[in-house]
Amino acid sequence: MEKSIIATEKAPGAIGPYSQAVKIGNLIYTSGQLPIDPETGELIEDVKKATAQALENVKAILEKAGTSMEKVIKTLVFVKDLKDFEAINEVYATYFSKNYPARSCVEVARLPKDARVEIEVIASL
Repeated sequence: MEKSIIATEKAPGAIGPYSQAVKIGNLIYTSGQLPIDPETGELIEDVKKATAQALENVKAILEKAGTSMEKVIKTLVFVKDLKDFEAINEVYATYFSKNYPARSCVEVARLPKDARVEIEVIASL
């Protein structure tokens, strides 16, 4: 299958040797999205606002690819502190219908730029 690179200015650019997303067949795989405001380059610190920004970045990439949050089938959420789990879930739930995608949530020692959350998804077209 042919691989296509997805890129949009409505989400932060890659901060390393990777793409914002890759399309293979009818699936879109996003890279982990940090809570960076693409207009200002500012890293969002408040965990609820950070979660929303990371998901807005995912949403922008999916829209560029021709799909939507409704087509997300799997998410992976990396968190700096699992004590933020409830706050993250509160925001996360607003981005998906009741047909929630499968999800993993993992506490990690450190994220790029010392972010509090990073989110990646797999979505269908």
